[in-house]
Amino acid sequence: MDPLNVSRLLIVDDDVEILSLLKKFFLQHAYEVELATHGEAMWAAIEQNRPDIIILDLMLPGEGGLSLCQKVRAQTSIPIVMLTAMGELSDRIVGLELGADDYLTKPFDPRELLARLRAVQRRAGEKSPGREERRPVIAFAGWHLDVTRRELRSPEGVMIPLSGGEFDLLVVFLEHPQRILTREQLIDLTRGQGYDAFDRSIDVQVSRLRRKIEPDSKRPDLIRTVRNGGYMFTAKVSRS
Repeated sequence: MDPLNVSRLLIVDDDVEILSLLKKFFLQHAYEVELATHGEAMWAAIEQNRPDIIILDLMLPGEGGLSLCQKVRAQTSIPIVMLTAMGELSDRIVGLELGADDYLTKPFDPRELLARLRAVQRRAGEKSPGREERRPVIAFAGWHLDVTRRELRSPEGVMIPLSGGEFDLLVVFLEHPQRILTREQLIDLTRGQGYDAFDRSIDVQVSRLRRKIEPDSKRPDLIRTVRNGGYMFTAKVSRS
């Protein structure tokens, strides 16, 4: 095994039995695994050895998973998969709104969690040999997106953090400018055909993306809603 290609996984859950089982499982699937049972331990693990992806439980002692997810997303672009024992749709929506890339409801099969992690990592564009040789930059309305580095800069040159879902959605819009895309098409293009996602998840991601790139997110101009159609990215796009 090439140590340079091993993914660093941080699992945050207060259930030590689940932590033990997941650590054993992911070690068997070529992950380097760190464990944390609360927020403070999570931040210490991130500072000591920044993970490539985080599994974050919603229900934690002290500061909860939703708050931690929001803070991680505000400071980093590390992909996050949330775990929740709750089946309420509102909890999943809030998680996505706060920047989670995916979610899974307990109880779950570790194999499904592994598949979700791998899908999120593929969307996040894991580094591979030669990947840094080309760095396409996409420009629109004064904004610049470095696709390889996953860096979005505002017209003023300010770095704007994006979650994995927001990045994927923005890339899809930039690859299909001036075209109406339905919610189903956006799900297929960002998560793959046959993905079991609810329509509202795309609306949540669009709303989050608008708040970051629109001058007035309540009156969006770059990402317009097309009644009974879906969404359309209106800006001209260029590559360098």
